[in-house]
Amino acid sequence: MRLIFAGTPEFAALALQALIDAGHEIPLVLTQPDRPAGRGMKLKMSPVKEVALAHGLNVAQPENLKTDAARQPILDARADLMIVAAYGLILPQSALDMPRLGCVNIHASLLPRWRGAAPIHRAIEAGDSETGITLMQMDKGLDTGAMLARAALTILPDDTTGSLHDRLAALGAREIVRLLPNLAAGKVSPTPQDDALTNYAAKISKEEARLDWSRPAAELERKIRAFNPFPGAYGLLDDGLSNQAPLKIWQARPVAGAGTPGRILALTDGEMHIACGVGALAVTEVQKAGGKRLPVSAFLAGHALKTGDALT
Repeated sequence: MRLIFAGTPEFAALALQALIDAGHEIPLVLTQPDRPAGRGMKLKMSPVKEVALAHGLNVAQPENLKTDAARQPILDARADLMIVAAYGLILPQSALDMPRLGCVNIHASLLPRWRGAAPIHRAIEAGDSETGITLMQMDKGLDTGAMLARAALTILPDDTTGSLHDRLAALGAREIVRLLPNLAAGKVSPTPQDDALTNYAAKISKEEARLDWSRPAAELERKIRAFNPFPGAYGLLDDGLSNQAPLKIWQARPVAGAGTPGRILALTDGEMHIACGVGALAVTEVQKAGGKRLPVSAFLAGHALKTGDALT
């Protein structure tokens, strides 16, 4: 098929590479403009742009698609279909209508559950047992279009957003390649979403990352995994200078325990047990501001914490 591809991060880059490997003609790749990144804040191209340029594909990077001029490359591409994966820009109806068969989105959830910006984070945070990929015919709504295909994936007990992201990206790349021959042959029957089953995956904010120790340990453990690698869940710890400094918590497990929420109950066997509203967290990997991720045993070697100290 003759395709336009629109996407930005690594999740989308895997799908683009799979479509290239499958032999599809791709006259245009849309991705977000290069952004400053890293300590030097140098302009960095998106993973999708890197893949596209490596294969000599034409790349357009509009700030938005609100104007006729910004949409003209889509029209000029004369595509059968546009594939969209984590593009990050809103596609107006005029753009959705330009390809002959419209636009198909690769969404990282089993729609209609977790429409929105952060479906992987929210599925882990909520304690879902499974998630997956939905290939959806795009319309003007937010992830509301008819479903063309779905593929489920079990959420493992130790999955983080990082690990689940990688498995879903591979699944999405595989499923979009599988869909296209059937779509081209007219063998796909769109299935409307049941709006009564909808919930929304709101964008993750850094403000959410602070742990509320009054919550149950099992809930906080899910949040730690959901916010790994971004933005990183944390508590505030006395830095010894009468200041409260953030301590990111990267790995923990729920254990039995009781005490004032946030209070350190035990420091033993490379673990720091912290009381929660229900139960306790056995923390095994942490990171102070400006430092590296460390096992708790290594962190404690340089920090004089003791039983009874507290995080807030």
